[in-house]
Amino acid sequence: MRGSSATAARTGPNSTSLDRQRLLLGVGGTILLAVAATMVAAALLARALGADAQVVWRALVAALVGGAIVLALAAKHLRAASFGAANGVTLARGALVTLLVALLGAAPSAAVGWAVVALALVGLALDGVDGRLARSRGEVSAFGARFDMETDALLILVLALLAWQLGKAGPWIVLAGALRYLFVAASVPLQWLARDLPPSRRRQAVCVVQIVTLIACVAPPIAPPVSAGIALLGLLLLVASFGADVGWLARRARG
Repeated sequence: MRGSSATAARTGPNSTSLDRQRLLLGVGGTILLAVAATMVAAALLARALGADAQVVWRALVAALVGGAIVLALAAKHLRAASFGAANGVTLARGALVTLLVALLGAAPSAAVGWAVVALALVGLALDGVDGRLARSRGEVSAFGARFDMETDALLILVLALLAWQLGKAGPWIVLAGALRYLFVAASVPLQWLARDLPPSRRRQAVCVVQIVTLIACVAPPIAPPVSAGIALLGLLLLVASFGADVGWLARRARG
């Protein structure tokens, strides 16, 4: 009886709670490493661009805020035994977005434009890696999918702001990054918008096209009005994609 009780204690709620604590400690450690690596990269980036220390400070604030959000979401939604390699790749993409955030407010220049292009291209190249890695390693999860999607949404918002900052498009381009957040805000009073959407190749393709058009827009060799035209094309495709999703949800709501 005593042995049975001891076994039950080891495999009961206390054991589960301990495993959960270890998981979150591991996630927190991974995030801290990512923050440290981001700070080193931000310092090197500022030095290469001849920028002031504000770039590093903006990177620090963005990394700490982003890391805290990821840790909070992992504590609430992550149901795996570990953070996983796929989520690690997405975290690396988030670190690249953090470096782009740090460039907001930097004096416009060709060097800044090329830095944005390089960071965004690496982030885009990694975009498909985390999904394939998750499938090959059996790490597919709702948390990972949401983490990936929100990283894409933030990348689009920051690139849109940088396109405006660099004078490549007017303030209207910010709508490309704001659409996702406007959609989420609208789903609060209109709860039918909060329903799950089915997987869509069209949605994935438009997301990639939007990122590519924004990267092309900020590239130093491409000047207005050509850059604005490229940005407008991506924005129109994104608006059409959101419109298709809203229409699908509206039909479901009526049904």
